[in-house]
Amino acid sequence: MEYSADQIAIAAEYALGTLDADERAQVEAMMAVDAEFTAMVQSWEFRLGVLNQMVGSVEPRPELWERVRAAVGHASQQAPLVLPEAPPPLPVLAEAIGSVVPEAPAADTSNVIGFSAQARRWRGVASAMTALAAALVAMIGMQLFAPDMLPAGLRPKPRTQVVEVKTPAPPPAPSAQYVALLQGSAGGPAFILTVDGATKNFTVRKVGAPPVESGKSYELWLVSDKLGGRPRSLGVIGGSDFTARTVLTGFDSDVINSGVYAVTVEQAGGSPDGAPHSTPVFAGKLIETVPASK
Repeated sequence: MEYSADQIAIAAEYALGTLDADERAQVEAMMAVDAEFTAMVQSWEFRLGVLNQMVGSVEPRPELWERVRAAVGHASQQAPLVLPEAPPPLPVLAEAIGSVVPEAPAADTSNVIGFSAQARRWRGVASAMTALAAALVAMIGMQLFAPDMLPAGLRPKPRTQVVEVKTPAPPPAPSAQYVALLQGSAGGPAFILTVDGATKNFTVRKVGAPPVESGKSYELWLVSDKLGGRPRSLGVIGGSDFTARTVLTGFDSDVINSGVYAVTVEQAGGSPDGAPHSTPVFAGKLIETVPASK
């Protein structure tokens, strides 16, 4: 429901307690039959009620009360009030001077009275809103600079900030490194095999091996008595200078470190059945070049 500015103002004054008895009775009658108007009055009471929390009760001293009573004339007995005599009625006065004075028409003051009441209400609302704004500014300032002076319910909640300090992980300890020179009967290394002791990854670098004939491939093998004497294929060595593999992860460290690494010439793509089909042309064993960090 839409309410007029006068109805909104009188609801705010009711919440402030500045209405007279007749106006309060009028507001309470409207509240009894209009739930929306009741809600509007309660909304004003909620917004203006915070002013009471900012002001504490103060009991005046007895001597101050005596001075107030003396100032208004209640401390001592007053003389009886004597009213002045009323002037004679206008017709009588006119007759006394021998002339008739016409009565002036009564002025219509309803608009003036209505405007005055509305202005008074809006002045009350404006004063209340100004006081509310000042109280909020004061409360915010006290929350920032003197929160201990506020009541417990108005104090700002303490903020806890969790700062996570991350300690950098220590660098991994260097792992052992192994190298094998794979060379043939003519001498000189054909391939260099490098094995990482921690990851068991290996890299084959082509050094002096001659190009393999067309339709053939070099294949790397691991030979160890701990494998039953049967060579295990580690894959075909590619045509580029470096070939990296991870197939050693399936073998124990003892087998990797003590085995013999051999290279045979197989058909293109490697042995079809997992067994070498020619004698090794290059071979070598691993030696430790970088010890593991302890």
